[in-house]
Amino acid sequence: MPEKISFTLSLLDTHCIVDVRTPLEFAEDHLPGAVNVPILTNEERVEVGTLHKQAGPREARMRGLELTCGRFAAMVHDVAAHAAGRPVLVYCWRGGLRSLSMAILLEMSGYPVVQLNGGYRAYRNQVCAFFEAFDPPAPLIVIHGMTGTGKTTFINGLDREQWTVIDLEGLACHRGSAFGEVGLVQAISQKRFDTLLWDAFRNAPAGRPIVVEGESQRIGKISLPGKVYDTMAAACKVWCHASLETRVRRLAEEYACQEYREAMATALERIRKKLGGVRYAEIKALLECWDVEGVARGLVEHYYDRLYYKHRPWTPDAEIDLEDFGEAGERLAEFWSERQG
Repeated sequence: MPEKISFTLSLLDTHCIVDVRTPLEFAEDHLPGAVNVPILTNEERVEVGTLHKQAGPREARMRGLELTCGRFAAMVHDVAAHAAGRPVLVYCWRGGLRSLSMAILLEMSGYPVVQLNGGYRAYRNQVCAFFEAFDPPAPLIVIHGMTGTGKTTFINGLDREQWTVIDLEGLACHRGSAFGEVGLVQAISQKRFDTLLWDAFRNAPAGRPIVVEGESQRIGKISLPGKVYDTMAAACKVWCHASLETRVRRLAEEYACQEYREAMATALERIRKKLGGVRYAEIKALLECWDVEGVARGLVEHYYDRLYYKHRPWTPDAEIDLEDFGEAGERLAEFWSERQG
């Protein structure tokens, strides 16, 4: 019988990780670097699960064999191609029959293989525990500023030899504002976001500061897991400035795509009450005649600046002008050098 082993970080670097769950399960979340070689299709899993409830485990297993036995050789070849000589770690939802079946097939075919004890669920428990006792592997710098200052562009342009950048909005597929999903599709699940964030922190070098953008507890439909938000609130904070004209221009450039028009109208409707009837009508009229800069200005002056950071309950550790991203990066480096002494 194949050996069962518990999840450790080193497995991600030493083994070919094979997820034998259905494509839908895999899409919701999976171990970093895993490849999907499903034992059952999405539809077959529903069929076998229903049969298990109605007729019992024996009948369900027999039906599973009928559905899959003709694919055994192809599955082994698929895994072997992905493994490219590496040992294989196989997992399913709970470390049960699906991963055991694949592990037996691989072992019988002469491939070095182990089965993940507890399956995906055991791995997921470790990710949740990491965030519940969250302690970043390096100092955390949180970049704050009003909408349109260019914070996301700024942090993503920082030197990766000097800083570790974790783009929370990029991972969440959402800009974190009322118009945050315009031009994006936030199809990512909470579990997948958690894994991507966990993996980003896992790979952060211990001695290199981690730069993130200040966010609320939620980014669209995604929540910052565990104690991440509280840790960010207690971390080093940098406040970023840019002129009103620069902010309007940057927002207009970001949203100036005719394909976004309908999504922008939908987003505008969602904040109608907060804008008030008169302001809503004014900005809607600007949107209808495709005056994107006018829309951006109206939102900055009458929505974003009134809503966000209206009462900032903290004092920043540094302030940086983002009119020029290159100069801002130099200023951030100077600040951090001075802070480190």
